[in-house]
Amino acid sequence: MSDRTDLLDAGERLDAAGLRALQEERLRAQLRHAYDNVPFYRERFDKAGVRPDDCRGLADLARFPFTTKDDLREHYPDGMFAVPRDRIRRIHASSGTTGRPTIVGYTDGDLSMWADMVARSLRAAGARPGDTVHVAYGYGLFTGGLGAHYGAERLGCTVVPASGGMTSRQVQLIQDLRPGVIMVTPSYMLTLLDEFERQGADPRGTSLRVGVFGAEPWTEGMRQEIEERCGIDAVDIYGLSEVIGPGVAQECVETKDGLHVHEDHFYPEIVDPVTGEVLPDGERGELVFTSLTKEAMPVIRYRTRDLTRLLPGTARTFRRMEKVTGRSDDMVILRGVNLFPTQIEEIVLRTPGVAPHFQLRLTREGRLDALTVRAEARPDASAEVRAAAARSMATAVKDGTGLSAAVEILDPESLERSVGKIRRIVDERPRQCSTRPAGLSAPS
Repeated sequence: MSDRTDLLDAGERLDAAGLRALQEERLRAQLRHAYDNVPFYRERFDKAGVRPDDCRGLADLARFPFTTKDDLREHYPDGMFAVPRDRIRRIHASSGTTGRPTIVGYTDGDLSMWADMVARSLRAAGARPGDTVHVAYGYGLFTGGLGAHYGAERLGCTVVPASGGMTSRQVQLIQDLRPGVIMVTPSYMLTLLDEFERQGADPRGTSLRVGVFGAEPWTEGMRQEIEERCGIDAVDIYGLSEVIGPGVAQECVETKDGLHVHEDHFYPEIVDPVTGEVLPDGERGELVFTSLTKEAMPVIRYRTRDLTRLLPGTARTFRRMEKVTGRSDDMVILRGVNLFPTQIEEIVLRTPGVAPHFQLRLTREGRLDALTVRAEARPDASAEVRAAAARSMATAVKDGTGLSAAVEILDPESLERSVGKIRRIVDERPRQCSTRPAGLSAPS
């Protein structure tokens, strides 16, 4: 644990015994809150034959049923709320790109706790009171922008609410207002770096010293590229709207060895994606969260579909979750081969002339599934460089995955973006032919 205890809040100072006692107390209260105030949980618990009082310790949580995104969608818009509507102070929602959005409500207490968690995250990332924080996450129903904003203010920072888009203006604001910290998706950060270079400015000469990146999986290769091109520390932040938003877990700048889960408010489990069996720390599986202190919308054993593992704490007492580099529902089975977008990202990152912005397009040609990798060229890439990149990537995909793929090198900024993120998989196969299961184990 860090010896800089003056920078830690009360929750971060808990020892293992104190943390466990607090978790058990809060877990029992949260299960009771959900059971008493959310008909869905009361019916689901009753069907499973469990009651809140049956949870006498953390291990007993495994007896309780899971909650899924489909459950939230089926109770749209406010069937999962545990408080009257007049106590709801804010509404956020998922994008709804794959169906009906999931709605999340927040009480005054929830908003205050959320701001505390993002402030805690920013402090772990290296931000300090008085810093200027450039927030380039999208504002609105997406939790990223406002979550980052209020957390930075809670820490005592000055916030530049840039939101997403208007890339050239963002570059100008960074140069003029001289922020020390930027919060943004890693893919949009790369777009900003491209714009700096297009304008003839060296991104390593900016005032930025820390980038807090989240809202999408990203690899160590992308971290290395961002740090080398911008001269900053790139750290990971984790969250999802159904649990609270950004601030569920944070990577510490002094170690950069995974994200410390804020276990005093969000209890993590790792389960086998197929069987649902709880796995011991150190084994890779699907991440599941139970809220411990939420008022408006408690979530019990929420299946995130993110693939990771839990490890002992280092810079903090809290356990770490390994960087998420894939989701069980992002895995594609193509001609019997398991394929994750991060496998393609590693190839894209090492290909000269190609920007780290790509998309996988799945189609069906006759009786066979087909894969097309679409990647954006760097602004200065010539036609010859693009052609060589396409050939190199096709060979690397074949060698690395065993799959034959067509490769298209597109003009810069050709791929559609939403709240700073690129849709990684476009599956145009007939529905009955699609083979993307809801949950499978991550490859070793």
